[in-house]
Amino acid sequence: MQKLTNKEEEIMHILWRLEKAFVKDVLAEIQNDKPHYNTLSTIIRNLEEKGYVDYTAYGKTHQYFPIVSKEDYKKRFMNTAIENYFNSSYKNVVSFFAKEEKISVKELKEIISIIENKK
Repeated sequence: MQKLTNKEEEIMHILWRLEKAFVKDVLAEIQNDKPHYNTLSTIIRNLEEKGYVDYTAYGKTHQYFPIVSKEDYKKRFMNTAIENYFNSSYKNVVSFFAKEEKISVKELKEIISIIENKK
């Protein structure tokens, strides 16, 4: 799976949400920094070349749909981030969020409970 640019990732989130869409449908969903129609069309074709989307042709227009699930992308993204930024250590990930005060003691206890109940 090739790495996505920020804009490509934004487009994938829209396609995951819509499930099937024409370029005009995707364009309507973009809130900020709307690209030109042709630019968006190029981004979506790049996603096709990278193996993230496919399409159904209706004459000269295409309806695009994701062929990589959001779940599969999330797993790859998280595994890469943990490998690159936390030395492949999940303990380092949790410690990072604890130090940044992004996770509470209550949430940590819930995580421990989940782990203990998996046994």
